[in-house]
Amino acid sequence: METNDVQSIVIVDDEKSFTDMIGNLLQEHFTVPVYTFTRPEDALKKITALRPGIIVTDYYMPEMNGLEFIRAVHAMAPEIPSMIITGHSFNLDEHSPDGLGNLKEVLPKPFRWQQLAAAICRHWHGDNPPSIRVS
Repeated sequence: METNDVQSIVIVDDEKSFTDMIGNLLQEHFTVPVYTFTRPEDALKKITALRPGIIVTDYYMPEMNGLEFIRAVHAMAPEIPSMIITGHSFNLDEHSPDGLGNLKEVLPKPFRWQQLAAAICRHWHGDNPPSIRVS
């Protein structure tokens, strides 16, 4: 039986244009697959099969906020690190540590893709963060 050891980047944000843009940028510059979702529920159904090295999610989404999504992922796969991206104020100190799942960082919008790329590498699950292609 063949196993797939390639981990991926999973992006979840309800704004499709933003998700498409950031997904394309990351796919262009990283050497691992990038999967994007506009609905957290859809991402949860596929999360274990995608083998994320990290999950990047928006905080404010209509059906499930980013922290709820991270908690759901944590219940399924507690080793997967997560990041929240948000255009709103989000203070980690206002949340109990045990309710944060494996949340590693909050990155405020707007940000440059290089900032996101650096954070992805910094918090990647495992010893081999993805390589960034040099243009």
